[in-house]
Amino acid sequence: MKAIETRIEETLCEIEEKEGVRILHAVESGSRAWGFASPDSDYDVRFVYVRPQAEYLRLDEPRDVIEWQLDEVLDINGWDLKKALRQFAKGNATLFEWSGSPIVYRSSKDWQSIRQVSAQYFSEKSAVYHYYGTANSTLQEYLTGDTVRYKKYFYALRPLLAARYIEAYHKAPPVLFDELLPALELPPKLREAIGELLSLKKRTTEKEEHPQLLAIQAFICSETARQKEIAAQMTDDRKKDWAALNRVFLEVVSGSRRTDGFS
Repeated sequence: MKAIETRIEETLCEIEEKEGVRILHAVESGSRAWGFASPDSDYDVRFVYVRPQAEYLRLDEPRDVIEWQLDEVLDINGWDLKKALRQFAKGNATLFEWSGSPIVYRSSKDWQSIRQVSAQYFSEKSAVYHYYGTANSTLQEYLTGDTVRYKKYFYALRPLLAARYIEAYHKAPPVLFDELLPALELPPKLREAIGELLSLKKRTTEKEEHPQLLAIQAFICSETARQKEIAAQMTDDRKKDWAALNRVFLEVVSGSRRTDGFS
């Protein structure tokens, strides 16, 4: 693990140097952050960066994403600060997961300010719609056959449990599956089936297919339908006031005045 962490840190430094940006926060996302990576899972590194202040005053604005690397080991890309803050305003659940990832490769004082402000913009409706959509697309694409990849169960299970967490606690759910699962009241047979699935998952690779686990499949089907109804009935709770996000954006960018780098 140390070797890959060193490689990731070296890559982040290379990105900063070649792109002329400062990385505010870099984390692991996806299955490793959720706590159910396969033995052959890659590393999904996501980061938020800021450019020098003058770059935000250009008429021809630079791209707001950096897509750096995608191979069998590393998947690395990041979002510009302005894009990230706009997505926080929309209640983007993926960005809230990046913010709450238990695996942090790099962070900053600026990010702590951003995280504190962004918490005001968590939207239950946006998050539940996101989690329902993720579970439903996984169900339709991967979980209807006689055999399935066990990892794909988690790509439906975790979002459905995250939606249940929001229903119960009205706040952003834990990213780590081992923290999410104990926080919820579930039927004993379902909890037992999930425990069995976790055990099986540790012994299988990404592409292995096995017979359906009927208790898991039944829950995913019924809960996906239930969360669809819940999401449709929720009122739009997105915060309309951008003042706090504008303020933290100006604070961070104003610390990045030089056009050729950072002070």
